[in-house]
Amino acid sequence: MEYVTFNNGVQMPILGYGTFQTPPAVTAQNVTNAINLGYRSIDTAQVYGTEPGVGTAIANSGLARDQFFVTTKTQTDGYEATAHGLDESLQRLGGDYFDLVLIHWPTAHRLETYRALEDAYQAGKVRAIGLSNFNPQQLDDLLANSHVKPVIDQVETHLFWQQAKLRPYLTAHDIIHESWAPLGENFGPEMMALPAVTTIAQAHGVTPAQVLLRWLTQQGIVTIPKSTNVDHLATNLASLDFDLTPAEIASLRQFDRHHSIKDWPQSMREDRY
Repeated sequence: MEYVTFNNGVQMPILGYGTFQTPPAVTAQNVTNAINLGYRSIDTAQVYGTEPGVGTAIANSGLARDQFFVTTKTQTDGYEATAHGLDESLQRLGGDYFDLVLIHWPTAHRLETYRALEDAYQAGKVRAIGLSNFNPQQLDDLLANSHVKPVIDQVETHLFWQQAKLRPYLTAHDIIHESWAPLGENFGPEMMALPAVTTIAQAHGVTPAQVLLRWLTQQGIVTIPKSTNVDHLATNLASLDFDLTPAEIASLRQFDRHHSIKDWPQSMREDRY
């Protein structure tokens, strides 16, 4: 496994297992499958309904809690709701801390929401705090009105939306870039069929999906691909077993369409990131 190091010194695996859209009833088994293959970073969220299943899989793994890196995301707005919601998340997980907690969206009272995460961090309930789906303007406001710098910003990032504007901002502020939807979801088949991608895959004896994941991780972007297919889980993890050349990485930048998998309002597209 490869790791990124946060601005507070905490390390996170660069590739983890995402539980978005995983049915809660089968989350424990799917996370157990991932753990058995070697995954140690698990991404969940309050809104996913998967926190209990993640906790069950970890408890039944036979491994110590400190062998795992668990991320959750708030689905709250304001200080009190966030503080209370985080305690409920810990109960659902069956633990006394998260490794990383993110504000899932830039809510109306995000500064108060973030203050609750700062207090949780100071209390030892969280090893690191960060953000999801924040643009530079929102980050500027938060950085100017907070005491603990966020360690990460998790945003949609894949071959067709490379976040070319946001990424330099994050680098300049010592904030890690994390990708959700690294395989582009509904864009995935089109991405994997690109001749440039299939040629690179053939040259390395890997799959096009592995090329797309490695293209992100080799640039220091944390990725959390999701799958309920054990074979796909294994090949996703094995994407760390080879290296793309600098020329191959550069050759894929031409496919940036600045295009989201979601039908965001125009105000949340190019001017956001």
